Amino acid sequence: MNHKGTKRIETPRLILRPFTTADAEAMYKNWASDKTVTQYLTWPAHGSVQVTGQLLALWEENYARKDYYQWAIVRKDGPDEPIGGMSVVSYNEDLESAEVGYCIGRLWWNQGLTAEALQAVIDFLFDEVGVNRIEARHDTRNPASGKVMQKCAMQVEGTMRQAARNNQGICDVCQYAILRQDRRERTQ
Repeated sequence: MNHKGTKRIETPRLILRPFTTADAEAMYKNWASDKTVTQYLTWPAHGSVQVTGQLLALWEENYARKDYYQWAIVRKDGPDEPIGGMSVVSYNEDLESAEVGYCIGRLWWNQGLTAEALQAVIDFLFDEVGVNRIEARHDTRNPASGKVMQKCAMQVEGTMRQAARNNQGICDVCQYAILRQDRRERTQ
């Protein structure tokens, strides 16, 4: 893989860019403090904007690494503040694979924005980083997340029973993936 780091990516409606500590207030307000948004995530809702700021400071340090990918999702037609985030949660150099994760504030649910951001990240990872496989998974009680993956042509690979833990406890997860060859076949 040819790591590029968290580069700015534009879509028709969005800008995906690195977070800064100046985003703390917006991130806290827009989703990080919302227990409904974080209910299926692996980290709890933030108790204060200071917690969000500390996390963003850590992310800012990590942006120096070329193998670190953590994007703020920002609407082009609004203020320059993040409405959600998307990241490469893990990757495997040997398999040339990456696992992605995302969340977006409730005000922006059901508008196709998460799928638009995910598609941009999928394209970036295939075209610029050179991954062969991109995967994502969701708690089976959160089918809306799976719909985002389906919109991006990711295929269901199966359900793993009691294979993860999130804010709901131990949970079943539905695994999705897309391969470089899948995308090639789709575009031919």
